[in-house]
Amino acid sequence: MKAIVVTEQGPSLREVPVPKPGPSEVLVRVRAAGLNRADIGVAAGHAHGKQGGAGTVLGLEWAGEVQAVGAEVAEFAPGDRVMCSGAGGYAEYAVTDYGRASKIPDSNMSFSQAATLPVALQTMHDAVVTNGRLERGQAVLVQGASSGVGLMALQIAREMGARLVIGTSTNPGRRARLTEFGAHLAVDSSDPGWPDVVLAATGGDGVDLIVDQVSGPMMNANLRATAILGRIVNVGRLGGRLAPFDFDLHALRRITYTGVTFRTRSTEEVREINRRMRADLWGALEAGRLSLPIAAEFPLDQALEALAHMRANRHFGKILLLP
Repeated sequence: MKAIVVTEQGPSLREVPVPKPGPSEVLVRVRAAGLNRADIGVAAGHAHGKQGGAGTVLGLEWAGEVQAVGAEVAEFAPGDRVMCSGAGGYAEYAVTDYGRASKIPDSNMSFSQAATLPVALQTMHDAVVTNGRLERGQAVLVQGASSGVGLMALQIAREMGARLVIGTSTNPGRRARLTEFGAHLAVDSSDPGWPDVVLAATGGDGVDLIVDQVSGPMMNANLRATAILGRIVNVGRLGGRLAPFDFDLHALRRITYTGVTFRTRSTEEVREINRRMRADLWGALEAGRLSLPIAAEFPLDQALEALAHMRANRHFGKILLLP
């Protein structure tokens, strides 16, 4: 099969064997694969959890048809239309644990639409609901809301009953579109006074939850914008991994600060994340209330161009590869 493989010279289209499913795995004929920020680092030769290095097939999410299942798999059968997370999705075939696969909920949903969803749904349900402990009627801010997963966080917050959903973006064009995906208020996080805007919108209290994809220099501003006994869930570090931290402000506001990643999760933990997400959100997905825009689609042999498009950071929504 054709696949995009990491080499010492960079990612390259290669012929590799079709993977075989293990006892608890499903083999999927990939029809569309979603790009994610982590793919850029892996493509450059860096590790992402257990993935990385020469010979790695890129790709964290995809959609397609089940071709074969392992002996322990009872939930899926050949021919099922599925969306999956895992590894090796930039290819004509990919395998994953059955717990990371979900049946596409609507026969009218295209493979491209389905491929935008697995990582965003799993990541942001875990951040907003499980670790963020969002309660109905609370206020939420999504830092870096114009990314694919950020747009999903806005929608999940609305779906789970948030009374106020705020999204940030430094780009005015993207910021203007955040209300299409659930934001009541869009804030320019490049303005040093943005926490004052958030405090004004919350009657001086601050938000109950911040889902932070930026980190770095945003850290202390996030603390200012969070309510007493509020929570900050660190999902990403696009602004940098290191920055000053106001420990006194953190203590004064008694903020719970939680870091999350899938890189250190066990198979059982990821299965549970998927189960919880489906329990809360599958009805909304079936009803069409959760979706992500497709920014661009590239054939598999143009994976380098697709990755460059992502690095340029001018897109709104998901970039896809079509094997």
